[in-house]
Amino acid sequence: MRSSLRTGWFLIALVLAFQIPAISQTLGDIAGEVKDQQGASIAAASVSLTNQSTGASRSTISNDSGSYAFPALQPGVYTVKVEKTGFKASIEKDVEVQVQANVRRDIVLTLGQVSETIEVSASAATLQTENATVGTVVEQKRIVELPINGRNYLSLAGLAPNVSFGFPSAGQADGRQGGDRANQNISVSGQRNNYNRFTLDGVENTDPNFNTYVIFPSAEALQEFKVQTGVYPAEFGRGATQINVSTKGGGNTFHGAAYEFLRNEKMDAKNYRFSGPERVKDPFKWNQYGFTLSGPVIIPKIFNGKNKLFFMTNYEWFRQRRNVLATYNLPSAAMRNGDFNQIAAGIFDPLTRRTTTENGVTFTTASQFPNNTIPVGRINPTSTKLLEFYPTPNLPSAGLVRNHVISQG
Repeated sequence: MRSSLRTGWFLIALVLAFQIPAISQTLGDIAGEVKDQQGASIAAASVSLTNQSTGASRSTISNDSGSYAFPALQPGVYTVKVEKTGFKASIEKDVEVQVQANVRRDIVLTLGQVSETIEVSASAATLQTENATVGTVVEQKRIVELPINGRNYLSLAGLAPNVSFGFPSAGQADGRQGGDRANQNISVSGQRNNYNRFTLDGVENTDPNFNTYVIFPSAEALQEFKVQTGVYPAEFGRGATQINVSTKGGGNTFHGAAYEFLRNEKMDAKNYRFSGPERVKDPFKWNQYGFTLSGPVIIPKIFNGKNKLFFMTNYEWFRQRRNVLATYNLPSAAMRNGDFNQIAAGIFDPLTRRTTTENGVTFTTASQFPNNTIPVGRINPTSTKLLEFYPTPNLPSAGLVRNHVISQG
């Protein structure tokens, strides 16, 4: 029994050890220097950091050069507080950490009592100076509010510079993968679409067949994602482009939403016809609906998870009912009876095949059926029976090409 418990704890530790470097692909950090008004470094200043959503806090002390750092931070909004005897306390609110971002915040303290406080609101960083990574973050506001056909958040990757989205997929992708995965084609800096790598909350999310995603979360469940186009940190092992996705997390307050996206044929145009009667609209109904719910885990009279334990859940349904007009090439009614006069090259009797050799060259020849028509007695009865289940052309004037139109469910 003890051996089994030791084995279980070892496996848990092993899983966590492998997860740490993977999660770092999503986490960010905040770092900077603490100085006085003359620009001199302030050592041994107390620096604390609080996540405004979850209340989770961390603290550190500035070193001899006044530097401090908070590594491995979940994407979110934070408050930074700095205190030092002989100086007014400084509180900087709304410091946003995005996916795999290195945020620099230098704090300037002014002389005064610690009981006095100076509060400032952080301004958005316009230039990333802490590393050489080139990338674009698409935040949750744009993911949710921009119109996206099918709620496919990856189409927003085109908002990043030098990114193309929506071109035809690889020839074998649809047959080997099927579904939407074969159609998520993203080209960055002219690279092929199979040079991309996907991660979800720092975990590998790349299908090895064509380097598309494996798990596709709902747009409503995403916090943000980042399209990184070059000069990656060491934790990224492969791929010319990194598409790093972060899902929402819970917080100290409950948040929920219900949604539905509806499309139907009422606002669609009619199918165009070059000739013949006007066609009615093909039926089309699209319902994409679901909900999200997040907050602290609370069990009345047993457990209060505020500042401790949180949850986020999302579920989405998708229903589509439609008819698609398709065109096919079918043999004519005459061909079903053995008459192949519509084929200029004619049809040859396989029983008359003969092989001759002249001057070292071998030839195979055969005679045509009389009037290019296969006698009824030569047609296999099984083939004749199978033709009962084979449709006939419904556009006879089209000849042998695109002569059958059908509406597919």
